[in-house]
Amino acid sequence: MTFTFKLLLLFSFLTLASCNPGKLDALADIPSSLHETSAIEVVKNKKIVWIIEDAGNKNHLYGFNTKMKLTKNIEIENAENIDWEDLTSDNLGNIYIGDFGNNSKERENFTIYKISNPEKARKKTSAEVINFSLPEDMKSADFESFFLFKNNFYIFTKDDKKCELLKVPNQIGDHVASYISEVKLKGKNTKVTSADISDDGKIVVLLNHDRLWKLTKFKSDDFFNGTIEELNFDHDTQKEGINLIGMKKVLLTDEKTKNEGGKLYLYKL
Repeated sequence: MTFTFKLLLLFSFLTLASCNPGKLDALADIPSSLHETSAIEVVKNKKIVWIIEDAGNKNHLYGFNTKMKLTKNIEIENAENIDWEDLTSDNLGNIYIGDFGNNSKERENFTIYKISNPEKARKKTSAEVINFSLPEDMKSADFESFFLFKNNFYIFTKDDKKCELLKVPNQIGDHVASYISEVKLKGKNTKVTSADISDDGKIVVLLNHDRLWKLTKFKSDDFFNGTIEELNFDHDTQKEGINLIGMKKVLLTDEKTKNEGGKLYLYKL
C-alpha cells in the first residue's frame, strides 16, 4: 500500500497528532452505512480513501474524500464478495481487492481482483482476476492481509499459533502460491488483520486489534528474518485496516461495535 506526504496536508488533524505511546488520534467517523469495514487504501498521488466491507456485504468499492464523505460507490460487476479482507495498490493507480478470507478454513481457491483506475469509474466496473491456490503441503488457512511489492503480492495468514508468509505474482490468471517463511508472534491474540509496506520497502507493518508489529532490517522478501517490534495501542477495538504514511505514521480503521469504533485513526510509530 502507498501514501504520499501531500495527502498529509489534507488531514487537518495530523499536525495535532499526539506523541503519547500507543495513542490513536481519531480523524473522522466512517459512515454508519458501512457496518464491517475491512481495509483502507490510498493510491499514490491520489486524494481518495478507498474502503471495502468483508463477507456478506456488497461487492462494492467505496471512495471517500479526506473528511470521509462518500464520493465513489463502485459495483464490481464480475466479482463476488465471498470474504473481502484487504486492499493494496500499485504506482499506476490500480486497486487490488483480496478476496481470501477463510474463517471456516474450507476454501481451496482464493482471488485477487484488479480494479484499473477506479477514480475514473462511475457506478459500475469490471475487474481482472488473479486466482491462487495454496502449496500442495499446506493446509487451508485464513487470510486477512496482503500488500504489493516489486510486482508480487505478499499474503499473511491469520492464526494465533503462527503467521505464515506466502507470495503470489501480480499476473492475471491462475497461480500456486509460494511459501516463504513463518513466525510465532509473542503474546496472546496475535492474529494479523491487515498489512502494509513502506514505499522504499524497508518497513512492514502488521495489524492486530490492540497492537501492530513493525518489521525492519529484513533481507530480501523474507520479512520475518529481521527485527520485529511490538507497538501497543491505548485501546482495543476490531481494527481491520492499515495504511503506512511515509516512514513514521499509519492510518487505521476499525469496525463499529455498539458504542465504539467505526473511525479513521492516525497512529505515530
